[in-house]
Amino acid sequence: MSLSGITLVTGGAGFIGSHIASTLAASGARVRVIDDLSTGHRENLKEIKGDVDFIHASVANGSVISHALEDVELVFHEAAIPSVPRSVENPLETHVACVDATFSLLLAARDRKVRRIVYAASSSAYGDQVALPKNEKMLPAPLSPYAVAKLVGEYYCQVFTRVYGLESVSLRYFNVFGPRQDPGSQYSGVISRFIDALIQGQQPVIYGDGEQSRDFTYIDNVVDANLRAAQTQNGVGQVINVGNGQQTTLNELLKEIKSLTGRSEVEVDYQPTRSGDVRHSLADIQRARELLQTLYKRSASHAFVGDNGGDQFVRRYVEGGVVNIDTIRSELPIADMRDLPGIAFLNGDLVSRWN
Repeated sequence: MSLSGITLVTGGAGFIGSHIASTLAASGARVRVIDDLSTGHRENLKEIKGDVDFIHASVANGSVISHALEDVELVFHEAAIPSVPRSVENPLETHVACVDATFSLLLAARDRKVRRIVYAASSSAYGDQVALPKNEKMLPAPLSPYAVAKLVGEYYCQVFTRVYGLESVSLRYFNVFGPRQDPGSQYSGVISRFIDALIQGQQPVIYGDGEQSRDFTYIDNVVDANLRAAQTQNGVGQVINVGNGQQTTLNELLKEIKSLTGRSEVEVDYQPTRSGDVRHSLADIQRARELLQTLYKRSASHAFVGDNGGDQFVRRYVEGGVVNIDTIRSELPIADMRDLPGIAFLNGDLVSRWN
């Protein structure tokens, strides 16, 4: 992917955005981050090595986002308040952060002649439909203000592609996990919250009976999908699932993490089901394979465990298939590495890897 301009990552101080920004900066790309730090953290910005500019502001501010888009060619739009329960508690906040911000970004991007926007959509758009796996041809059935807000963003992206020629690709994320996910937030991903509770000897909380299932997707998969979405010629204007294609119940997940952390004796605190939560989620990833050529498969047991101080993460593989980059680099020509799991390229260089 050859870039002549700057790449803007909205929400670049957050969990997913900072990983995308890190990968781009490590490849030598010129990166600009805009984040109001409402859910992101300055500590994540310190992990980004390379040529990176930071703008502390909201994407919903039209004049600021127009300035941020100066000389920008490509945008990864990750800024949002990514929480179903928080949207139920404060729908106006979610609307401003998701709908207003996305519309302001699209307007400014059109006027600034940005080439493409890769939009972070959400699997919550599918709601609680019985049919599994969830595929992109299903009619949306959102259950929460967050789900509606992310779906509106998809529609706006598609309209701006059709009407104004602003290229867009919308990626519907399924339950992303990995390092930099904040376990201190009550709205954080369940994996980071489980790990944090167990390490501290506290009871992990499950809302409902724990038999609800999710398609847990490791962060490197998501970064890889974003880089591919920035390059694809077949996916413009499309909505594409980004998931693992495997279903795991919360009870199964917690059992795995208990084993991993050596806290099997800790009991679960089952709480009433939360409004807006879906029962089952599983991605059909055929379109991603066709349009993005994604080949990776990683399960939720690909987990991270913090040390007792909680300030570092140690990757634990409890399933096989770990890619050893140092080994394959010496055995395969660079062209043959492009199809290996967990590997992404930018400007012909390796920029994303599992280990």
